[in-house]
Amino acid sequence: MTEKPYHHGDLRSALLAAAEAELADKGIEAFSLRSVAKRAGVSHAAPAHHFGDTQGLLTALAAEGYRLFLAAQGQREAKAAPDARAQLVAAGLGYIDFAAQRPALFRLLFGSNRTDYGNADLSSAANAAYAHLADQVFAAGGRSVAEEAAVWAMAHGLADLMAAGRLKPIAAFQPADRDAMLAAIIARALP
Repeated sequence: MTEKPYHHGDLRSALLAAAEAELADKGIEAFSLRSVAKRAGVSHAAPAHHFGDTQGLLTALAAEGYRLFLAAQGQREAKAAPDARAQLVAAGLGYIDFAAQRPALFRLLFGSNRTDYGNADLSSAANAAYAHLADQVFAAGGRSVAEEAAVWAMAHGLADLMAAGRLKPIAAFQPADRDAMLAAIIARALP
């Protein structure tokens, strides 16, 4: 069998997209560089050439995931009132949106030990996500790590439960009503 020639304009992005699709389809346990290469339509050596090994690819995917996570929050924040509390609730709704739209990536970010947080890009992306939370909690009147943790735990718990399909009564609501209910729950954790 001959290897497929490189044909992507941006191989790194193509490999990251294929990696996310592979993660979503097969899960972390069956994830492999070879299957990502096949999905991307490139030689089986291409992912290793760009990312080193499976951990390197998953680490790069997680770094990109944190950027997408912040973008999902930003989309909600752009539509919310400008006051600090409304922005913090909107970020929580964006957190939930991200988990619902990209559950496999959500699990990679917050539930996998297959990534290397010693990697500068991943560390920077993860720290930016946490700094965003901390800054918003501070702007909303929070002054302690406990208040940051309460808001984070509330948003994360809701996101995890919604992504897993465990909050069926809330999921059954119309989108606007569901968002209002989730926003009210998130607001309970605010300082």
